[in-house]
Amino acid sequence: MAQVTSETAPGPPIEPGAFDVEISERVEGRSPWELFWRRFRKDKFAMGSLFLLVLLTLMAILAGVISRNIVGHGPNDLFLREMTDSFGLPQGPNGEFWFGADLAGRDLFVRVLYGARTSLTVAYAATALAVAIGVPAGLMAGFYRGKVDTVISRTIDIVLSLPILLISLGLVSACGLRATGCLGGLIKPGLMLVSLVIGLFSWPYIARIVRGQILSLREKEFVEAARAAGSGDLRIMMRELLPNVAAPIIVYTTLIIPSNILFEAALSFLGIGVPATTPSWGRTLNEAAGIFQVAWWMMIFPGLFLFITTLAFNLVGDGLRDALDPKTGG
Repeated sequence: MAQVTSETAPGPPIEPGAFDVEISERVEGRSPWELFWRRFRKDKFAMGSLFLLVLLTLMAILAGVISRNIVGHGPNDLFLREMTDSFGLPQGPNGEFWFGADLAGRDLFVRVLYGARTSLTVAYAATALAVAIGVPAGLMAGFYRGKVDTVISRTIDIVLSLPILLISLGLVSACGLRATGCLGGLIKPGLMLVSLVIGLFSWPYIARIVRGQILSLREKEFVEAARAAGSGDLRIMMRELLPNVAAPIIVYTTLIIPSNILFEAALSFLGIGVPATTPSWGRTLNEAAGIFQVAWWMMIFPGLFLFITTLAFNLVGDGLRDALDPKTGG
């Protein structure tokens, strides 16, 4: 029988570069911010809404410049002869008064601009107060649990069970009808009072969200590693846990701002929000309720601005949620 032998003979030498593959694209690491921005800018509705909010904020900040240099009318300038008829009814939009006039003959366009400043100021201030109270409360409740969680959670339940609108009406009325305000003059009528009342009733929602997130994170390995490294409770909460709940805090903050805008408009609509001399969308809508059939512009323009602003904040919030947590996106 013939023996079959196999020998492995070395092949011809491989020339350098024979199997080199030309890399056409470089793989670069991207920071979390870059990944977030790439996802966020793909949402056209969110980007458009963000542009509208930036434009509206600039218009609110520059309301005085616009009214003085472009329109030439102040928010409380009266034009009774020019913009009211013989029956005392306001006139509609024209070349000089773009949005028409209100019952007192004031330029409605200027009033809407200043109303945007009022609504955004109250909403931002109230939301900042709610975050300042709700985030620490949620952190402590979720981290310490036990009696601390019980006290904070029961406090949240009590605040949520209160008739917020009725209590707000009482507080704003009690402090707003007196020139000296409340608490010995510490709280005076105006934007600060409305912002304080709204913020004090908004923090439980943020606290609940933060508490739920912390309860699921406090047992993770990175927390145990930080504790083993000698980190104290405060350092763990601020350096380890808080950055991991920043995304839901940012998203919910953008979603609570329109709620606070509507809250301020509701108080002003009922006549107890900001002072009468301060322009407000809600107060203008209240004035338009009785003469809507003959002065439609008094309800259309403030209502349209209110609708666009709240819708834009909600769309930006949805875009932030999808960009910060792609698993929740559609």
